[in-house]
Amino acid sequence: MNYNDLHKEVTYRTSRSGGAGGQHVNKVSTKVELLFNVEASEVLNDNKKVIIAYKLKNRISLEGVFAIQCDETRSQSRNKDIAFERFVNLLKTALAPVKVRRKTKPSYSSKRKRLDNKKKHSQKKSDRKFKGE
Repeated sequence: MNYNDLHKEVTYRTSRSGGAGGQHVNKVSTKVELLFNVEASEVLNDNKKVIIAYKLKNRISLEGVFAIQCDETRSQSRNKDIAFERFVNLLKTALAPVKVRRKTKPSYSSKRKRLDNKKKHSQKKSDRKFKGE
């Protein structure tokens, strides 16, 4: 999947950012919110849309809009870049195939070690018992 094509489907909303920065913060809209409509996307196929909708459901609104906010820097363009990088990373992790877990048996030495530890622990407990005379 070409992530540059996704850049065309993304919209940005800007607002004033809080925090340090003095007068600059009060007059410049540096906070960026990246908005992406998952259902309306032409880059993603139906299968990928379902996977994204399921795995990232806590970030998608009822209208089907995926949102990411960024107000780390005092530069609006840098915040846009950071938000898009986060967006791409989230999509990559959501669309990564799930690794199949293969069952394995514990090794002989690990079984032996576990049993030895149990015996030591049991001995420690029994040594604490009061032995009346």
